[in-house]
Amino acid sequence: MTRTVIRTDAAPAPPRAYSQAIVAGGLVFVSGTGPFDPKTGQVVGDDIGAQTAQCLRNVQAILTAAESSLESIVSATFILWDETDFLGMNEEWIKWFPVDPPARQGAKLPIHLNGQRISIAVVATSKSR
Repeated sequence: MTRTVIRTDAAPAPPRAYSQAIVAGGLVFVSGTGPFDPKTGQVVGDDIGAQTAQCLRNVQAILTAAESSLESIVSATFILWDETDFLGMNEEWIKWFPVDPPARQGAKLPIHLNGQRISIAVVATSKSR
């Protein structure tokens, strides 16, 4: 099976330990993506709604680089630092996926990095790879 590494400057650079995404077997596997500004590396937003939106903008940029899209997401995993953020995250999520949302699961983030409240990873279908 062919494996293609995806890397775009339109989303924050990942640590050296993993890639932004991998395309394999007709799917795009996007690593956990935080609410970081791609240019500055700083967390965008103090509240969960703003951070969720930034995560999804970053995921969208990675999917675009992989020739896929938000509409192609089949599964998503979100990790929250604080479970009380669930309602606010869900309010923003529904704006991005108002109909036929992807399958989804959540967990609690075991560490708190620089004000980060959320991370989102997705699996999407690939259009051309």
